Amino acid sequence: RLYQIPFEMPACEAESEIHTLHLVGDFSAPAEFFVTLGVFSFLYAMAALVLYLRFHSLYGENKKLPFADFCVTICFAFFWLVAAAAWGKGLTDVKAATRPASLIAAMAVCQGQEVVCGAGATPAMGLANISVVR
Repeated sequence: RLYQIPFEMPACEAESEIHTLHLVGDFSAPAEFFVTLGVFSFLYAMAALVLYLRFHSLYGENKKLPFADFCVTICFAFFWLVAAAAWGKGLTDVKAATRPASLIAAMAVCQGQEVVCGAGATPAMGLANISVVR
């Protein structure tokens, strides 16, 4: 929800005047899907672990239970692939929306001929990139 993030930009005409701008975009859905699937995967893994350890005889006697477990695991693997792809696309969109060059280009104060705007430090996205790879 980048539109909730404000940042201040000074106006060159009057040094005391400051404009508040907001970033553009809402890329929360892919991240929420990714996290929700991770939580459900964890809960299913814990339930399966309890089933394997506590009710091992039931798991061994019933032939439909291992097949159902296999099918649920395949579904989780497929949805995990979809969620990782969606989060990867969402992260790419977040990077594009927060790229310093894009933000500078959107600022009216930086459009003057005599004005030189610099981005400063480039944001670190290493941990975000790792979250997609996991």
